[in-house]
Amino acid sequence: MFHRSVLLQESIDALAINKAGIYVDATFGGGGHSKEILKYLDEGKLLGFDQDADAIENAINDPRFTMVNSNFRYIKNFLKLYRSVPVDGILADLGISSHQIDVPERGFSTRFDAELDMRMDQRGKLMAKDVLNTYSEERLAMVFNEYGEIRNAMKVARMIGAQRKVKPVATTGELKELLMPFAVRGRENKYFAQVFQALRIEVNKEMEALKEFLLQSTEVLKPGGRLVVISYHSLEDKLVKNFFRSGKFTGDAEKDFYGNLITPLRVVNRKPIVAGEAEVSENPRARSGRLRIAEKV
Repeated sequence: MFHRSVLLQESIDALAINKAGIYVDATFGGGGHSKEILKYLDEGKLLGFDQDADAIENAINDPRFTMVNSNFRYIKNFLKLYRSVPVDGILADLGISSHQIDVPERGFSTRFDAELDMRMDQRGKLMAKDVLNTYSEERLAMVFNEYGEIRNAMKVARMIGAQRKVKPVATTGELKELLMPFAVRGRENKYFAQVFQALRIEVNKEMEALKEFLLQSTEVLKPGGRLVVISYHSLEDKLVKNFFRSGKFTGDAEKDFYGNLITPLRVVNRKPIVAGEAEVSENPRARSGRLRIAEKV
């Protein structure tokens, strides 16, 4: 089962849908957002992107809908291929799906003992076990520190470096056992989750893909078109927030001679929209969701 769509009505409202417009669901997943968007379209059309083969099985049988089996980092090329430029709105619900977490053999979850895979796109070659067993200790520490915000990242990397000389780290259970001495007692699962998040982001090059997606989105949106992004952790949210505000990922804004910001987007909501308690009680994943809206200048 794919997760229930987070901030569903809020994201639909944010798109300000034109019934004859062209829209993109950049992270199709279980199709929840796409199904809702289609309710608002008449002669318009919708393209759904997803790199996960399991998600492709959820493709909607509707003449207005086109399924694209690709990472959203290639959005510009595929929209050109389908002669769908410019578009009226783009929605991206970032992060991992509950389906990916709940399938043991995908290796995303700390709940199951399985091969350390973590590929969202099964056509990819790099797996989490490859990162653990082939990266230098310094590079491993960077991954843990930057993507998992692990304070003792270098110590963990050295421990893994020593272990893999004896036997490669191949399963989630083996990794958790190695991590146990570094975790705070009673908060082990949180620590495991941080390390697993770091590996997942590295395997799928999520930050690089997000940057490429955001840059290309400004090129394919028509003036006044909406870009709506739901993020779940601070790394994603910071990138989105900075880019929406300044057109740059560092947040360092450029200004013209008159002091006006030079940016391709106008921020619609200064503060992110978050889920209400009713939605959080029904869908715990919604608790960390942050919805941001920008409009093409």
